[in-house]
Amino acid sequence: MSSRAPYNDDEIETVRINYADWPNFLIAYVVGRSVSSVHYLANKLGLRKGPGFHRNPHAHLWATWARPNAVACRFKRNHVPHNKGVRRPPGWAPGRMAETQFKKGHRGGRAREVYQPIGATRISKDGYLQRKVNDDMPLQHRWRAVHVLLWEEHRGPVPPGHQVGFLNGDKSDIRIENLELVSQGERMRRNSIHNLPAPLKRVIHQRAGLVRSINHRRRKTTP
Repeated sequence: MSSRAPYNDDEIETVRINYADWPNFLIAYVVGRSVSSVHYLANKLGLRKGPGFHRNPHAHLWATWARPNAVACRFKRNHVPHNKGVRRPPGWAPGRMAETQFKKGHRGGRAREVYQPIGATRISKDGYLQRKVNDDMPLQHRWRAVHVLLWEEHRGPVPPGHQVGFLNGDKSDIRIENLELVSQGERMRRNSIHNLPAPLKRVIHQRAGLVRSINHRRRKTTP
């Protein structure tokens, strides 16, 4: 029988009755399935091995997905590798090992396809023009906003708790004359709803109320 064929009722019942006490490889032999297939079905049915199974002296062998004699080929407890403590000299690479080793700065696969050199630019998800300034880690530190770089070039570092903004609100207008330094508190006050025209405030409040009503009805109708 193909291991891909669905379990029939008799096979499911066989697994359900015997899983607590029998080793998986024996159940797999009886139902004509793979050990991993039996293990998957048992997890799906919420079955667990019983106390009697774990008290068996061979349980530590049977608990594996392989037959017990496969465990004999594994490393024994407290096994010491033959090369433990052996130090290799710098550049040690016997045979053709050096030809296949990764070189410093190596990029392959997807990393090579998406790599952009230092100096490349992109638009962030918030709409700011960014420039790549290094290849260091973490990844998010490789890119910096161009308008911040321009500010630092002319006015120095941005103090803690401050941000560089655009006087005319246009993120694409990156000129030193169009940049200003504002505190985070001032930026929050400027973006507050209380600074908006009255008609726009009403629209925002109405939209928020509509969203709350939709979410309330959705929670009531969702089983």
